[in-house]
Amino acid sequence: MANLESFVKFDNVDKSYDGKVLVVKGLNLDIAEGEFITMLGPSGSGKTTCLMMLAGFETPTNGEIYLDSNPISNIPPHKRGIGMVFQNYALFPHMTVYENLAFPLRVRKISKDDADKKIDKALSMVSLQGFESRMPMQLSGGQQQRVAVARALVFDPQVVLMDEPLGALDKNLRESMQYEIKHIHESIGVTVVYVTHDQSEALTMSNRIAVFNDGKVQQLSSPDQLYEAPENSFVADFIGENNIFNGTVSDIARDTCKVKLTNGNEILANPISVKAKGDKTTISLRPERALINPEKKMDNNHQGKIEEVIYHGDHTRVRINVLGNDHFILKIPNSSSNLDIKLGKQINVGWNSKDSRALDPK
Repeated sequence: MANLESFVKFDNVDKSYDGKVLVVKGLNLDIAEGEFITMLGPSGSGKTTCLMMLAGFETPTNGEIYLDSNPISNIPPHKRGIGMVFQNYALFPHMTVYENLAFPLRVRKISKDDADKKIDKALSMVSLQGFESRMPMQLSGGQQQRVAVARALVFDPQVVLMDEPLGALDKNLRESMQYEIKHIHESIGVTVVYVTHDQSEALTMSNRIAVFNDGKVQQLSSPDQLYEAPENSFVADFIGENNIFNGTVSDIARDTCKVKLTNGNEILANPISVKAKGDKTTISLRPERALINPEKKMDNNHQGKIEEVIYHGDHTRVRINVLGNDHFILKIPNSSSNLDIKLGKQINVGWNSKDSRALDPK
């Protein structure tokens, strides 16, 4: 990233479509120049509305959006210097690839010689040199999306916005395009604001992720921080798979608390959102943090019974009934494991208290 100063800034932005319900609530968000930031969240969480306000297709009800320190809410979309990639590609079907890329340059009154150079450069970025005379219908879905990316980059925008750009692609193509877009970003350093509801896509591509729910950012962190250190139950549940227990804090110290579960058992946890005895909490534990019959002593050790075993190629997914939770999941790498995993077998399950996060109650 070029610098850590705010390049795109949402300053206390609200958005309402009907004057009553706020779909975006008091949003404060700073995006650095050259950053790849993803707005992630379920449908209706406000992420796409934020992207549309930044693009200029929607206007904030309150607050202001700044681009390079300049307020932009009253600037029309085509004068913002922002490139846009949509899920449905939005290519002009009656124009060739060359003409599609030339369109934003023509609007900006760039000479034909300069336009040719920019189009060559943009097509080489997405490995589509030689496709200039093709029509969109003569291209595969992946090629069409690469043309859409090239068109968003061709006029050297300050920011590129991408709204679920890979949603229409099949799984393998989608994954290869994730890396392709990530590599393009790394090579040219343009600021990218990306919207998706796909958490693995967000984790793969982003410098930072803003998790949206109910019109607010629940957490803004790097991918590893978001996964390893969720700050509330919504983020823990939305990002990756999660084992949960509900209970009440029965004892608490600085870095450990004891939680009495609804079935009467007690476990040790990391007190993230709880402050005092009597606080209700939801415990979050990632499946890969728990071990079957651990060799080393862990401060949570409990008897469980194997309810389901599913082979997943690189790992085996094991569902266990433990502490009254019959949906407790473990993921065991299929490397050199000699574990005796059989349906109905009684086993010991262990994990460390620092990995079980005591969050706000669900």
